[in-house]
Amino acid sequence: MAQAHLHIDLDAVVSNWRALDAQSGEATRTAAVVKADSYGLGAERIAPALYRAGARDFFVALAEEGAKLRPHLGEDARIFVLGGHMAGDAGFLRDARLVPMLNSGEQAQRHLQAIPESPVGVQLDTGMNRLGMEAADWQAAAPQLMERGIELVMSHLACSDEPDHEMNAKQLAEFKRMTDGMGLKRSLSATGGILLGPDYHFDVTRPGIGLYGGRPFEEARHVVTLSLPVIQTRIVEPGETVGYGNTWTAERETQIATLSAGYADGIHRVLSNITNLYAGDTPCPLRGRVSMDLLTVDVTDLDTVPETLDLLGPHQGVDTLADLAGTIGYEILTSLGPRYARRYAEPAA
Repeated sequence: MAQAHLHIDLDAVVSNWRALDAQSGEATRTAAVVKADSYGLGAERIAPALYRAGARDFFVALAEEGAKLRPHLGEDARIFVLGGHMAGDAGFLRDARLVPMLNSGEQAQRHLQAIPESPVGVQLDTGMNRLGMEAADWQAAAPQLMERGIELVMSHLACSDEPDHEMNAKQLAEFKRMTDGMGLKRSLSATGGILLGPDYHFDVTRPGIGLYGGRPFEEARHVVTLSLPVIQTRIVEPGETVGYGNTWTAERETQIATLSAGYADGIHRVLSNITNLYAGDTPCPLRGRVSMDLLTVDVTDLDTVPETLDLLGPHQGVDTLADLAGTIGYEILTSLGPRYARRYAEPAA
């Protein structure tokens, strides 16, 4: 088969969730961010595994994501929608019992007019200037929303992956200024904020990338292995070139393996000639350009060419690949394409 396989270790995801949960006290609930199909890894498999481990709060970006996820979780699971209540969302929010994190006075009025009986949350802007009510909007909307009940009020840290950045303390102070004394359940921290310590934890934390093995949670267990099948091998003589644009020239007799995957599958073209794939512990250099469906890899130094080579795995995680590509692990994960056959290792009983 020419289809590549994406191996996802659900036991590692659960272990990472438990490790991040242990960072907070018993008064803090640890949620799970499963937006963008659990960062490309499959929310319909990952969210139930986390639910069985004890997670009861889940965050998605869109109401459509939440509605798709709802049948896979227990009745007591809360699904929060970070995008809030957009026009046309009322049916999804009501029928799937979703909690929109209202981002503006306009969204608040839309919700109260359309489905006033449905639960709500609120997102506040504490300085990131991306989503959320600013102080004046919050002051105007708070009395009416608090009268009918607010499940959660949250904000989002802009620089939590830089522990010493002054923005962290500024946003913490602003969040407290906007919410202290109101008797509301609060959430400020995703993975990076959890690692900043208990002052940032409040009532609910929202780990995302840390669940899936990415920075800044350096102790995270490895989650993803991407194995690409070898379609063909050939000998390239010294002076011959490989791939589009003749960007790599053989300096010795070289055995080249052609693998089934490319930039259509989320393998960034910028990785051409600069990364390795792995046969067990042995690195095999990527030679020539990444093309739409194919990679060409130097396997000369292997005793035997295996059926597959790993682009992601224990020797090269998402952040290592991201560093080479000049991006972040989030983008590597969420770019993984639909052509991969996703295989799941279930959590230990």
